[in-house]
Amino acid sequence: MKFVTYRHDAEVRSGVLDGGDRIHPLGGGEGLVRLLEAPGRLEHSGADALSREEGVLELGSVQLMAPIPNPPTIRDFMTFESHFQGCRGPANPIPPQWYEVPRFYFTNPYAVIGPSDPVPVPPGSSMFDLELEVACVIGAAGSDLDPEEAENHIFGYTILVDWSARDLQIGEMQVGLGPAKGKDTATTLGPVLVTADELEPYRRGTSFSVQMRAEINGKLLGTDRLDNMAFSFGDMVAYASRGTEVRPGDVLGSGTCGNGCLAEMWGRYGFDDYPALKAGDIVSVAVEGIGAMNLNIVAGVEQKPIRPARRGSPA
Repeated sequence: MKFVTYRHDAEVRSGVLDGGDRIHPLGGGEGLVRLLEAPGRLEHSGADALSREEGVLELGSVQLMAPIPNPPTIRDFMTFESHFQGCRGPANPIPPQWYEVPRFYFTNPYAVIGPSDPVPVPPGSSMFDLELEVACVIGAAGSDLDPEEAENHIFGYTILVDWSARDLQIGEMQVGLGPAKGKDTATTLGPVLVTADELEPYRRGTSFSVQMRAEINGKLLGTDRLDNMAFSFGDMVAYASRGTEVRPGDVLGSGTCGNGCLAEMWGRYGFDDYPALKAGDIVSVAVEGIGAMNLNIVAGVEQKPIRPARRGSPA
């Protein structure tokens, strides 16, 4: 099944697509995260909705929102070796620590936006970038999982675009922290939440052989395949659960696919042919088996100054 969250007549609802362009509203008016908290409840609600014709809406008549508009947490990983090497440039080999476990950082759940929302340039940034990813969504709580059982805790998948202010990110990581404000303004999720069984026909080893594609203003940025991940989603969930827990609605991003961001192009080819994103640009992303989005970049708010730190220790 393919679940959506949408706004219609000023009301936010959740529903399931019927295979075409029609949305069957879920009963009860509860969001997808709440429905995920009870095992099997979301699947049952989806099947029940598909059996009914009352209230069915055309997809074009609603405003799609992020399918999980209020995730409890978002962990963003880095599992594509070619992306990491490309960003580092040919003179900087990947450190051996990257190959040990799937590394991640926590990002801001309040920054989640959907496929219909404009994407603001972060305050003070002139090196704005996209990162095309696939995210898994947790459907059952668990802790200290191994990779095989961890994959059974995944309910489904969606596209994630990690919007990145590279100049802010570079500055904050110079002090051993971050990324923070470099990733804090917007994270796009959408257009749908696809249940895990929908991707099984694409299964290849521990991932899925689906194409990922990114364009800027109609010009191809790059393509990759999801099964080029060096770690699996099961690996990611297992590591995320180590010494703690994952809960229903948690979002775990795969990290940027190869050729899926400007920073990788800057690292490989320089800046001349790949300008940073600016207001007015349109970023188009697509992942086979999940969907596609056209995302509009708009001007952000003006940056308000903060006084620099006082130098020297107090007496």
